[in-house]
This record gives sequence, structure tokens and C-alpha cells, in this order.
Amino acid sequence: MPLPLPTTKVTFPSGSVEGRSTVLAVHPLPDGRYGVVTEETPFHPLDHTWPDQPADTGTLADLKVVDVLTAATNATEGGELFIGEDIPVRRGDEEWTWLALHIVDEDPSALVGTEAALHVDADRRAALSTAHTGCHLLALALNEALAGRWRKDARTDALGSPDFDSLAMASSRIAEGASTDVYRLGKSLRKKGFTTEGLADDLPAITEAVNARLSGWLAAEAPVSIEVPGPELTAHRKWTCALPETTASLSCGGTHPHSLAELSSLTTVLSLNEDGTELTAVTTAERA
Repeated sequence: MPLPLPTTKVTFPSGSVEGRSTVLAVHPLPDGRYGVVTEETPFHPLDHTWPDQPADTGTLADLKVVDVLTAATNATEGGELFIGEDIPVRRGDEEWTWLALHIVDEDPSALVGTEAALHVDADRRAALSTAHTGCHLLALALNEALAGRWRKDARTDALGSPDFDSLAMASSRIAEGASTDVYRLGKSLRKKGFTTEGLADDLPAITEAVNARLSGWLAAEAPVSIEVPGPELTAHRKWTCALPETTASLSCGGTHPHSLAELSSLTTVLSLNEDGTELTAVTTAERA
């Protein structure tokens, strides 16, 4: 892969699902597929540091884009391209070039140096985006519903509740129309002051309180936006939602709708595992 390459510019934070850009390079992959680098892209790649939202799919020229990965390269490393979990430095290291790598099955080498059309599967993007905003709203509503279970002061979320979501988070995964969040309720969380006694008995009431809050927020049809300090792939972006109580803001590299009016319903189901050490929230976001 030729050097130097510029860090990829991205347009997905604004909601863009199409664009045109120069194809800068092609990287053959060990599995026989190819990674295509463009100067700019509307495609959202999988974040190797927190892979909660899957990559966009779509087309690049007449080729099907089956995945988009985050890659990085550095001249001092001999120009070797590191992909996903193999990247050896912190995300955004300014001495490295950060790339969105569009994965295709057919050899696209003839496209290098030409301008290509990029089209994201807009319907799939919308389903992922609404689920991702639903995931953030679930976190805020769950934090509020569990606030009375803290015996010690804990760091708070954007609405002032103890931030159970970030303190207990084990994994978060976004799918089309739904998100699944798993929280650890172990010794570490209890030392921080969270009380787990009686949680199983209280879970129905907690679930009801969370869903009531989610329903109320959707009814407000609050605007949603992504704060973008720059066009680079590695820019630190924030999800912002003007809820009735206050404007909530969370660090997020994913995609989102422009308004809660784009969701017709948002409901969660909470469950505990058998020994009570994990709480799982499955949150379904129906599009309007």
C-alpha cells in the first residue's frame, strides 16, 4: 500500500449515505478479499476499540461492500497495514494514519486513482441508527431507575443519575432494530456502592419505570445530533439529544437518527442470570 495516505474523512456523522471519492489504494487480505481505501466515505466502519455498532454495507462503484474495518499504518513501521484488533497503538494516535477499509470480494485494483460512487444500504443504516440512539436512552433511563440502589457517591451521567451503565457495562451490541447490553453485578460494583439485594424481586417495577421514561422521551420527539470537531475518522464525536429535562451528551462514534420522532416505540426487557451476577437489557427500537 503506497505511503503516505491521509486519514480517511467521514461523512456518516451527518447522516450521509452516499458520496463520491477518489480510490487511493487497495489492500489484498489473507482471506482472499480486498480492502479499498478512499479519500472520503459515508460508510461507518466497525470500531476496533468498542465494536458495538456493526459496519455499514452497500456498494463502491459496482462492487458490493460486505464490511468496513478500521485500519492504521505508519511509515516507521515500514508501511505495514494493521487492521482491527491488530492495531498496536491507541485509537487516534497522531503519528499514524487511520483508514476506513471497505471490504469487497472482487479485485478492485483497476479503480485506484479513479473517482468512485459510494452508496450505503440506507434502510439497514436507519435500523442500526435508531437502535443505537435507543441504546443510549436505555442507559439514561436505567441509571435513573437504579439510582436508589447506590450506598456511596458514584460518578453521574448526563442527567445527574449515578452512572450504572458505564460502571457496570460488560458489553454492548447494536443490531438492526435492537440493542443488547450486559452488565456485571459482581464484587467490584458492590464495592463501589451498588446494592444487589432484592434486585430480582424489584426487576418488574424497574423495567416498568424504565419503559415509562423511554415512552415519555419519545413523545417529546427531541432532536438528535452528532457533535463533530472535524471530518477525520478518529475525531472525538458526541451524541447529543435535547431531552425535556436537559440536553444529554455522550461520547459516541456511531450513527443516529436526526430526531426521536423517527422512532415509533422503544421498549426494554430486563433479565438476570441464574446467580444474579449479570443483568441483561434487550431494547427494541421500532422505526416510525
